[in-house]
Amino acid sequence: MTSTTPAAPAAGVPTPTASADVERLRAAAAFVREQETSDLLARVLPGLDGPELRATAERCRFAHAALLVSPPDERVLRAELAAAGLSPDGEARPSVVVRERLAARHGPAAGELDVRIVRPAVHGPGGERRAVEVFVLTGPAGTAAAVAAEERTADREAHLAFDVERPDPLVLRGLRAGFLRHGARPDGGGYNPHEDGTVFYFAAPEETKTPYRRVELYARGDHRDVLAEHLVERGAGHPAETLLRLLTGAWTTQALAACAELRLPEAMSPSLARTPEELAPVVGARPENLATLLRYLAMSGVVAADPGVRGAYRLTEAGLLLREDVEGSVRALALMYGGPFYESFGRLAHTVRTGQPGFEDRYGENHFDHFARDPELAARFDRSMTASAPMFDPLPEHPVVTAAAAAPGGRTVVDIAGGTGELLGRLLTAHPALRGVLLERAHVVAAARDRLGALADRCAFRTGDFADVPQDGDVYVLSRVLHDWDDERCRTILRHCAAAMPPEADLLIVERLLPVDSAPSLATAWDLHMMCNTGGRERTAAAYAGLLADAGLTLVGHSPLPLEAHVMHARRG
Repeated sequence: MTSTTPAAPAAGVPTPTASADVERLRAAAAFVREQETSDLLARVLPGLDGPELRATAERCRFAHAALLVSPPDERVLRAELAAAGLSPDGEARPSVVVRERLAARHGPAAGELDVRIVRPAVHGPGGERRAVEVFVLTGPAGTAAAVAAEERTADREAHLAFDVERPDPLVLRGLRAGFLRHGARPDGGGYNPHEDGTVFYFAAPEETKTPYRRVELYARGDHRDVLAEHLVERGAGHPAETLLRLLTGAWTTQALAACAELRLPEAMSPSLARTPEELAPVVGARPENLATLLRYLAMSGVVAADPGVRGAYRLTEAGLLLREDVEGSVRALALMYGGPFYESFGRLAHTVRTGQPGFEDRYGENHFDHFARDPELAARFDRSMTASAPMFDPLPEHPVVTAAAAAPGGRTVVDIAGGTGELLGRLLTAHPALRGVLLERAHVVAAARDRLGALADRCAFRTGDFADVPQDGDVYVLSRVLHDWDDERCRTILRHCAAAMPPEADLLIVERLLPVDSAPSLATAWDLHMMCNTGGRERTAAAYAGLLADAGLTLVGHSPLPLEAHVMHARRG
């Protein structure tokens, strides 16, 4: 379909301006022209505001409004578009996702329906290029007409769409989590090979303040790994199905751990599909059992079935992270969650009854002491902590850090219980004027020296515990530390920090914050994990403010980080 001046309607064709579709097209075009991305996001997801709104608007932009029409032929379509002040832009492309949704909803085979996409260009208030996305339904006269009549009444395919900027799995998961947290619900989606684009549909919250009841996130490229999670989370039709999906969560944990233990990701590739028979001798497995595991991993989005080779699988972007040698590897985390932490969760009921961490009930000692006595396990635990390192990405640009880096004479960042130096290394790399101090246990300090490499000459390494917080630093960092401990122990740690901090020093605390309501949150899941394994807990921002006040510190503010984390800024009161 090309962008030419439409011909007049053929004799016997209804005048386009009399068509209800023309008015719908005009309304959609007017809506698209008027909207600012931030304002529209706030209306679509009431409650999305402040830093989270800004972060969401930076990751996606309003792109189009969509509707479905069913003209008798292309000539009428062109006339209707022209009457609405629109002109087709380029060739019409097949819409795989909408065609399958219509077939599933109305009964005919997908092959009986022809759904094309045409996107007349519309410009936003700042001149930005947008579109009205028009789904054009054709097919056998009776079938298409019946489907179109019902769809025109229900308008189920009408939606607003936001294009995801620089999509990757972490960005997509973060956006999805934000939409869910503010009341949107998964409502299907799909991958369109004709455009090489992945669509995530949501039902808008009941209190949404736009006339559109559905929202789309559109990501360029093949993101079927994340899409699989989205489709699984779509509402199950029967309560028993919901419970069955939940009850099999343990199977997913063990499937991922087995995948990592067998080093299956190292034997696979995102670009080359391999069969179980080819993989079995490489990983030391029985082909028939490996085929069963691969089918399950495909359902979980870790591998994907190859459409061209029956029974063959390729590694997905998510599965790639289970390799040990890739940036951001989660292999160690999979082995921890499928190993010691898996066994400790078998004692969860004991923890709820008694308050004793399930880990202590299972292993007879707290998990820090247990890991310290087993060097191999301790090293795996330290490696597992780097799986969440993407949450540190914005921290080198935090105002406190940039101010310290710009101060004359150089400033010192003290990372308390900083592990192997993942965060400290990022800060020192981004700001050559900064110096660092890492406080950790003896065996971790040795690993940190190796991890920091050439940066070690700008870093002092101190062996000790929280009572040994170095004095005279400028910026102090507590990253994922406080959630390990109960409130009283946290007060003690914070008092040690306050006693060591000069009057003008800053404290940055990285943690996940519990929501103040029942909204879905990773912090809620980790709250259970900390209770069962360390006796610690996740907290709300208000709870942290209270702990800081008890230690003579004041919470200045907090801002969001990736992976649903936050950085809190505190100073001496």
